[in-house]
Amino acid sequence: MWARLWGFLYSNYFRFWLKWILRLLTGKCELQRVLGGAEAGARRTLSIEHSLESSKNKVLRDAVHVEEAEVEKCVRDIMKEKKIERKDTGFKTNLHISLLQISGYKKLYLNVENLRKVPYDSENEEHEEQLIELWNLLMPHENLKARISKQWCDIGFQGDDPKTDFRGMGLLGLVNLVYFSKHYTSEARQILSRSNHPKLGYSYAIVGINLTEMAYSLLKNGALKAHLYNMVSGLPQIEHFHQFYCYLVYEFDKFWFEEEPESIMHFNQYREKFHEKIKGLLLDCNVVLTLPD
Repeated sequence: MWARLWGFLYSNYFRFWLKWILRLLTGKCELQRVLGGAEAGARRTLSIEHSLESSKNKVLRDAVHVEEAEVEKCVRDIMKEKKIERKDTGFKTNLHISLLQISGYKKLYLNVENLRKVPYDSENEEHEEQLIELWNLLMPHENLKARISKQWCDIGFQGDDPKTDFRGMGLLGLVNLVYFSKHYTSEARQILSRSNHPKLGYSYAIVGINLTEMAYSLLKNGALKAHLYNMVSGLPQIEHFHQFYCYLVYEFDKFWFEEEPESIMHFNQYREKFHEKIKGLLLDCNVVLTLPD
């Protein structure tokens, strides 16, 4: 209760007077102080995002929703609104970068969401090609005898036809699996082999799709902001989301074998424990969670 009361008082009263006092003392507005004092990356962009969202000025509040094409104009409007001279190129450049990161994160989420909404369609040739590519990447020395086959269980699907396993995450689940297998082929095959452990084994593909859901939820709730703002000086792309997914797959496999669960029946418990671990890492403003190329 007291925390909520303090948050309300600070946001609505104390913050205004604190900003006013600091402007008198420094001769700079909050945006100038942040952009001039913080290094490039998440700490700076998160501070800028918070400052814009908390502003009573509509021009500044609207800046967090600006499209990529309008970023340059938005920077000029903010400089005009805050009476910042155009010759302050450092402010202009740094604000431009932060706004690109902010708008890029929102666009990335929409792109990922659109891919998630695409259901796997066995009548779609491109979908089928990606599925067969996944098999060939993971099982290069074994031919798939038929499209509907119990062989799919060998790479961790639940039944004879993998399409039923993509219902929750749609095409996004398949794209993630293929991306990891294509860009980290040796690691993917090694993890698949480990997933067949007689005691600690798990369903590789099903767990991979589950980790897609984890990556998606972290993107959706904003938890990936620090990671992406540190990783990309500009617009984050969907490839950066796929790279984060690869990190999750690799780290979850290590985590699973380190924990030595009693059985796969305890998967949800350990999955949640791993989720909490990742969320904790993402709280660090300096975080970057990727695998080496």
